[in-house]
Amino acid sequence: MTTPVVGWTDHVARARLHVVTGKGGTGKTTVAAALAIALATGGKRVLLAEVEGRQGIAQLFDTQPLPYEEQRIASAPGGGEVRALHVDAEAALLDYLSMFYNLGLAGRTLRRMGAIDFATTLAPGLRDVLLTGKIKETVGRTGDNGRHVYDAVVLDAPPTGRIVKFLDVTRAMADLAKVGPIKGQSEGVVRLLHSDDTAVHLVTLLEEMPVRETLDAVAELDGADLRPGAAIVNRVRPPRLPARSVTPAADGRVDASRVRTGLVAAGLDLAEDVVDGLVAETVEHAIRVQTESAAREQLAESDLPALELPDLTDGIDVAALYELAEIMVEQGVR
Repeated sequence: MTTPVVGWTDHVARARLHVVTGKGGTGKTTVAAALAIALATGGKRVLLAEVEGRQGIAQLFDTQPLPYEEQRIASAPGGGEVRALHVDAEAALLDYLSMFYNLGLAGRTLRRMGAIDFATTLAPGLRDVLLTGKIKETVGRTGDNGRHVYDAVVLDAPPTGRIVKFLDVTRAMADLAKVGPIKGQSEGVVRLLHSDDTAVHLVTLLEEMPVRETLDAVAELDGADLRPGAAIVNRVRPPRLPARSVTPAADGRVDASRVRTGLVAAGLDLAEDVVDGLVAETVEHAIRVQTESAAREQLAESDLPALELPDLTDGIDVAALYELAEIMVEQGVR
């Protein structure tokens, strides 16, 4: 039986850019936000960025939609700070034109003409180039003291099915552009994303399809020379049965009369149909426990360090993000 390495390894801790991806519905935005708070714990400054245009960060923190500027969105235990950035492709292109070609005014004119939409439609990969370019700029930015402005950047990235194409699109641009600032900028993005400064974390559930997509993504990342970080198992529910009882219960071997006797001994004299319902729930629970155990073993095939986050039955709000962040810190996130 293969078991995953639990916790945040030293190799993962060395990364400065933490890319968070996962199959749709696994909670990757929630995990990215909690990870940002965890990394900021102890007085660090962390940027939480998103690129999909959904304003998921604003919804999680119950704030107004984020503009294209970095703004404080949360504090962290120990004096840390989390800032958030909604990266917009059009604004990133205007930044790019201003930075490398001194075309600030001309860029705004291009926007009014619709030339930016035309360019990104003509070359769909250009959008991802602009987005990853902005992320690279935030990771490498330094202050007057020469130190990095952010201790870490957490990116709420596209889902696993698109993550490698998103991260590696700039390599194609670098190959096309032979000289000039586009070439230099593209090469810088490629160096960052393919270095140990970047870790791609994969959020999954203990279900067959998310785990399979996670393993496929790990193989694809390895094939593209990108660095998988940790497997973050979200919404983990504790087993309610002793380990020895799981297999017989999953096979339907639950003695209803013993259940009734136990309930009566506890002072609960329930109707027969209620007891039957409890037995059915027990069987269903045992089957789920078996399924999750198999998924955990399958996930261990990736050889990635693993974090496990509980299923918070009261839903996700800002308080829940801090609870998840604390659990991450307990598992070694730093």
